[in-house]
Amino acid sequence: MNQVFLGLVLLSLLIWLYLLCFRGKFWLADQRLELNNNQLSFYPSVCAVVPARNEADLLPTTLNSLLNQNYPGEFSIILIDDQSSDGTGQVALDVAQKCHQSARLTVISGQPLSSGWTGKLWAMEQGIRYAKQHSSPDYFLFTDADICHHPVNLQELVIKAEQENLALVSLMVLLRCKSFWEKVLIPAFVFFFQKLYPFPWVNDPQQKMAAAAGGCILIRRQILEDIGGLQILRKALIDDCSLAAAVKSYLQTEPTLTEKSIWLGLTDATESFRPYPSLKSLWDLVARTAFTQLNYSPWLLIGTVIGMTIIYLIPPLSVMIGVVLGNKLMIGIGTMAWLLMLIAYFPTLKLYESSFLWGISLPGIAFLYTLMTIDSAWRHWRGQGGGWKGRVY
Repeated sequence: MNQVFLGLVLLSLLIWLYLLCFRGKFWLADQRLELNNNQLSFYPSVCAVVPARNEADLLPTTLNSLLNQNYPGEFSIILIDDQSSDGTGQVALDVAQKCHQSARLTVISGQPLSSGWTGKLWAMEQGIRYAKQHSSPDYFLFTDADICHHPVNLQELVIKAEQENLALVSLMVLLRCKSFWEKVLIPAFVFFFQKLYPFPWVNDPQQKMAAAAGGCILIRRQILEDIGGLQILRKALIDDCSLAAAVKSYLQTEPTLTEKSIWLGLTDATESFRPYPSLKSLWDLVARTAFTQLNYSPWLLIGTVIGMTIIYLIPPLSVMIGVVLGNKLMIGIGTMAWLLMLIAYFPTLKLYESSFLWGISLPGIAFLYTLMTIDSAWRHWRGQGGGWKGRVY
């Protein structure tokens, strides 16, 4: 039994060595918007599409930040009031009036959910259709109603796209990290996302890896139309990564295009104000799509549980068992694997201004995420998967 456990902890150590050295350096969390001082001679037109369902509480802050973007070009906003019951549409109009930006904002009442669509994508599709009827923007900015944009966020995104000939630019915004459970789980959520989709690989035109963060996506209108629009994604629960995959696949099959790649990065200036005050709220966030990420495969679920156990739980367990058994080799290997885990997690903790001590608890946090993934599968098998804002897909 000792030999089996020793083999498992050695495997964990080798996996961490691979993750740190050969997984696209995902853990460095260093993909940021780095712009030179050159401004554009011409700023293309942009239309922001904001799906909003019962967001009246957040809009006075978040919509205000979008309305007051310091953008030199033509910029309009379409907010889709997606069957809200809290006066979201009227609150949006009031916000625009108070900051003297009524001309920039259009609020449309969302139609009942169309068959075969998820709610957010159907709302976005209505916004896109409206925009095409009234103008032809060069870019669409897809953003959520809980995002507070820093004043030049849009300008920086457009400059990035224009100067580097990018088809899509996306930011993983800074998620709220104030409550106890947010401090426990949010940095790990971002860490796991980076590990699943290493940003340097996403940003490499030669790699097939593709991802985006739905809270902030700038995409060229022509590229969106060329891939078939949002209709090709209409059933997707993980719509952001599905959109990025469709765009990057299209770029790689059309070598004559000027646009060569997509780009995904981190920011500490544009933030999500979506609160997750309890363990249940964060649990539901993960369980909504975790099994979708595994393509609803029981075998991938089993593999994920085994993998998470070996990667995150075996190192601390081996240290404790090694102490009990007096096995110094087991203690040493387990400690090294645990230390590599801490090193990998530290840049993300730094991004969220969290204590390094939270890194020690990453094995326990990973255990919670494993349980959330299992629960996601259980919800799917009971016909309750994909629940969000009163809808179940």
